[in-house]
Amino acid sequence: MPTRILYNAQCPICNAEICHYREYAEKRGIVFGFDDLMQVDPIAYGVTQDQAARRLHILHEDRVLSGMDAFRVIWQQMPRYRWLGRITGLPLVKQIANAVYDHVLAPVLYASHKRRIARQARGD
Repeated sequence: MPTRILYNAQCPICNAEICHYREYAEKRGIVFGFDDLMQVDPIAYGVTQDQAARRLHILHEDRVLSGMDAFRVIWQQMPRYRWLGRITGLPLVKQIANAVYDHVLAPVLYASHKRRIARQARGD
């Protein structure tokens, strides 16, 4: 069963990154499943739509992984990015990468997502 990636296609940064991974994987015969959280029920990932919007989630080998753990699994499957998976998995680097993702990147992207949703609701 291929790794399935749950992502927010409404987020320009998230969408660009996942589209890049999709194109890279397709050109090399790497099989991933891609699920836009606005198009699928994220319950298969064990999360709500809001939880899914807060961070990247994947299904891999019957386990749900999120955040940097999810990125590392994706990167390990793509030859060009294996080094990134290895480096961000090193003891001290892993702690720093996890902290940056959890406390800076993911919250900033989520706040941007919430502003986008609010603008859409107002009709801006």
